[in-house]
Amino acid sequence: MVEVKKKDNESSESLIRRFNRRVQQSGILLRTKKGQYYVPAPNERQNKEKAIRKAKISDKKEYLRKIGRLDEIMAKSKGRGRVRSLAKLLNVKLK
Repeated sequence: MVEVKKKDNESSESLIRRFNRRVQQSGILLRTKKGQYYVPAPNERQNKEKAIRKAKISDKKEYLRKIGRLDEIMAKSKGRGRVRSLAKLLNVKLK
């Protein structure tokens, strides 16, 4: 539970602002929003497929890093484009 006490000569607006900041930093809102909808746990088959997909991607990344191609791609692109160009190079579909 977040608790904020009013300081001497503090306006109510700054008190509310400080409270809101504390609530956001505590992560209470994120936890409640996550719990808003039920998300079933992935089954065994989905876990295996995900593990296989991750292993393939990491193998490809390691190969590209060894041949010196991965650093070039990362340097050329910025932000979300970096992920897309890397995914394109690795022949991986993004969700």
